Amino acid sequence: MNKADPPRSYGVFKPVGHTVLVFPDLHKLEQAALQLTAAGIDLVHVTRYSPQEMTAQVEADIQGASILASVGQELNLVKAHGEFAGQGCHFMIVPTDEDAVARQVADIAQAAGAVAAHQYGSLIIEDLIVPADGKGQVFESPDRGLDIKSPSAGPTR
Repeated sequence: MNKADPPRSYGVFKPVGHTVLVFPDLHKLEQAALQLTAAGIDLVHVTRYSPQEMTAQVEADIQGASILASVGQELNLVKAHGEFAGQGCHFMIVPTDEDAVARQVADIAQAAGAVAAHQYGSLIIEDLIVPADGKGQVFESPDRGLDIKSPSAGPTR
């Protein structure tokens, strides 16, 4: 994946075949990277985003979003990534073409302190880490707001 030209659908970030992992700090991201490597997951094609890089991408995505981006989860997740970035979270995007690999990556990341993991498929985006408040995904609509919040933002809905 190329950060300079990230994969998009309807003008917003949608890395199909990847899992986006969100960490509250760089140290936890680095711990996860070590554990993923120890589990035999090749990190050669992993992409990392600092909070500043993700904020810039989110701003560009919101400006370039098509009206169709609000039909599914894509635009809400872009906004959620912006909230996470605003709280200083770091991001790791891992190629995960297979569900079993995505699950393994999410489990390792969660054990290392990840606060969110989203597996991007062609038609659906699956939340692989249940939020701390225990509320999972619901039907997305811009009117409903975001399902997920950054760690310091408090409980969702």
